[in-house]
Amino acid sequence: MTVTPIVPPSQQSYHDDWHFSPGLEAAGFVFLSGATGGVRQTGQMPDGVIAQSENAFATLADVLQEAGLGFDAVVDMTTYHVGLQAHLAEFKTVKDRFIHLPYPAWTAIGVSELASPGALIEIKLIAKRTKAAQQHSDVQP
Repeated sequence: MTVTPIVPPSQQSYHDDWHFSPGLEAAGFVFLSGATGGVRQTGQMPDGVIAQSENAFATLADVLQEAGLGFDAVVDMTTYHVGLQAHLAEFKTVKDRFIHLPYPAWTAIGVSELASPGALIEIKLIAKRTKAAQQHSDVQP
């Protein structure tokens, strides 16, 4: 089985400094590492789950785009939330701008903290490469 790292230029530092791939393709699936809501250029964590969720989805969009895919290829989503019940409704409004029918499987997990200081949300995706997904690789919301 061939395993191919997916590293957008905007995320090369994660690959180099933290020694992980933002995405990895194997057996027709693309596995995306968890993305928090830090501002990609500065690493600063904005206040609020809406801004953090938008940033996290933008980070994931970069990986999907580098793989030639869009959010329509996503088959599984796991989200980690500090304060799950307090901000789930806000998160869902952002999620619905990126994730459309057919909806992927989704698991939302409440946690006490995440690796990035101040992070309220982390999103991990699995996408499936199909002919339809390759033809519709628009990752804009």
